[in-house]
Amino acid sequence: MTQELDKFTLITGLFGGLALFLFGMDLMTAALKRVAGEQLRDVLGKVTTNRFMGAGIGALFTGLVNSSSVTTVILVGFISAGLMSMAQSVSVIMGANIGSTVTAQILAFNVTRFALPMITLGFAVAFLFKNRDWQDYGRMLFGIGLVFYGMGLMSQAMVPLRTSQMFIDFIATLEIPMLAVLAGMVFTAVIQSSAATTGIVIVLAGQGVMTLETAIAVAMGANIGTCATAGLAAIGKPREAVRAAVVHVLFNVAGVVVWIMFIDQLSAFARMISPQSDVPRQVANAHTVFNVA
Repeated sequence: MTQELDKFTLITGLFGGLALFLFGMDLMTAALKRVAGEQLRDVLGKVTTNRFMGAGIGALFTGLVNSSSVTTVILVGFISAGLMSMAQSVSVIMGANIGSTVTAQILAFNVTRFALPMITLGFAVAFLFKNRDWQDYGRMLFGIGLVFYGMGLMSQAMVPLRTSQMFIDFIATLEIPMLAVLAGMVFTAVIQSSAATTGIVIVLAGQGVMTLETAIAVAMGANIGTCATAGLAAIGKPREAVRAAVVHVLFNVAGVVVWIMFIDQLSAFARMISPQSDVPRQVANAHTVFNVA
């Protein structure tokens, strides 16, 4: 009976935490798009004539909305409407990969203690204020709080996995980099959130269940898996828009193909620039270095 209860607690904690994480991300992104979406789209459309500015705006926009998929989907829409060429979108797509590392850097902090205060304050603002913008600000804060709370639930649920031989054996198979990349790619494509995959990896590495090298490989796979959303958005669109989605896929796949041979060196560099005992920070820094490089 105890074993079954442990399994039930583990599964509900893990997937319940993941559900809150994804719901919080969706709530925050939707509120941000309502508050500043038009302005961000205008800026995105106007400044992409310069490739360096395009990369910077892609990174900034993605960092704000916490999703490179959202950025790429918007670009596909721009190209379909004739507001941007495929060539202009390439630098923004490159920048989007850098912006996607912001979430991992935030999650590497011990943010779970701020979850409930943010949820409380966010709900109060959204519920009490009549102004639409203030309601959206409250929803954004509420969404961020749910993301942090979901991370906390997943972290607590995964503690027993450190002594589960079956799970340890499964993680051991992921020490083969290609399998780890494949696992990250498939999981991200299914849940359509590379941030969630990276968050789970940060939790597992922080619990000592997963090595830094394996965590980096799974995060690399998440970079490929996140292309699925943009690929779906390009179905039935003009050829230029489809090409932009293909560029997104090729760019992310090429990055992984090049870097998968240097995971050990990347791990060593991440350990060098991060606190020795802070494995979550090492994962986040490696993720950032990989995407920037």
